[in-house]
Amino acid sequence: MADNQRDFTKGSILKPLILFSGPIMLTNLLQTSFQIVDSLWVGNILGAPALGAVAVATTILVTVLSFILGLNNAALTILSQQYGKQNHEGLKRYLNAFIVIMTMMAAGFGVLGYIFAEKLLLLIGTPESILDRAQVYLQISFLGMFFLFAYNFVNTVLRALGDSKTPMRIVLLAVIMNAVLAPVFIGVLDLGIEGAAFSTVASQGIAFLYSVYHSMRYKLIPFTRPSLPKRTEVSLILKLGIPAGLQMAVIHAGIAAILSVVTQFGGDTVAGFSAAQRLDSLIMLPAMALGTAVNSMAGQNIGVNDWNRVRKIAKLAAVYNFAIMSAVAVVVIIFAEAGMRLFIQDEAAVRFGTEYLRIVALCYPFLGLNFVLNGIVRASGAMYQVLVLNIISFWILRYPLTELFSSMFGQTGIGLGMGVSFISSSLFAFMYYKFGKWDRKQLFKEKE
Repeated sequence: MADNQRDFTKGSILKPLILFSGPIMLTNLLQTSFQIVDSLWVGNILGAPALGAVAVATTILVTVLSFILGLNNAALTILSQQYGKQNHEGLKRYLNAFIVIMTMMAAGFGVLGYIFAEKLLLLIGTPESILDRAQVYLQISFLGMFFLFAYNFVNTVLRALGDSKTPMRIVLLAVIMNAVLAPVFIGVLDLGIEGAAFSTVASQGIAFLYSVYHSMRYKLIPFTRPSLPKRTEVSLILKLGIPAGLQMAVIHAGIAAILSVVTQFGGDTVAGFSAAQRLDSLIMLPAMALGTAVNSMAGQNIGVNDWNRVRKIAKLAAVYNFAIMSAVAVVVIIFAEAGMRLFIQDEAAVRFGTEYLRIVALCYPFLGLNFVLNGIVRASGAMYQVLVLNIISFWILRYPLTELFSSMFGQTGIGLGMGVSFISSSLFAFMYYKFGKWDRKQLFKEKE
């Protein structure tokens, strides 16, 4: 076992949980900074229309990325269980199956995306003034789709094997390369919007090639010569990957629905909400990292049928989540206004965003509990069940409650509705964790 890889089936739980989830949180932060660096160079060198073109194209790319993340969640579950039970042959076979399937998907998405880029942009109402630039950016990004798939997949495999430090270094390399290449491609070589797309694809490609070289040199991942996977392997991957991908679609659609409530209160409220959401994406990084960490940790223990240890992981992760997210909530309540002013200066927008953040901050520990419990359940392979929990969270609770409270209390009700939905959805997640049959899920036949 490589130094960075961990066997979570024995020894203490809390210390490995903290040490494993920390690099995941930093990696997620680096991923966020990757997008920020892109926006800074495009906005400052090429101007607002180019930034708008990138933003519109990114909306489509994020939709594709949701399916990638779905497959990655399936990979995390399957590979961590195989690694936990020390089934090295099974690990190699499923790793090969994922590589073949994701390569085919990358090729398919790349070709179809390139051909239908313009139609996709028109479908989401892209303004004529930025259509050409958005199309060029999107087509180049689709041509580099393999690197987007591969770059994320290698990191997921490493996490399944208990290694969260190497993915952090890989993403850091991608961020550094993008920070260097973007101004060169956009400004020095004067490639404009094409340069922005090329720099993103190139930086991800370089990071991917490094990850493969590093993994093979230090034998971190048991790569084998690619071969056609068995039907049972493909069936299991799609059985878990499709609902996991749909989970992301449900989340994105739910966010869009909530935004339709916010827009009823005018431009200042929309601006304040948008800025608050940017801060939210950073604030929730610890909880998201914990969700990924427990997915891998629980998966390894499910692989050896140690359900008692799985429940200990859930309990300690829940307590750790409440501690860290409560501390984050205190910081947000104190510095909410200062954080808002990093993005906007309009007083009405800042006032709404500050109020919103201070209301929902009190409920962050409950939202974090959702990430933890869903991560545990996902580790068993109960992807459809997690999909249902997400539908309940966004479409039965969050969107209707936000609509209801905003109709009763005006724009203040947006934060109240969101906060109450966080608490309510955590109760649903807990009830399913406690009384659901997720722990009876069996992904592999006994002979495997």
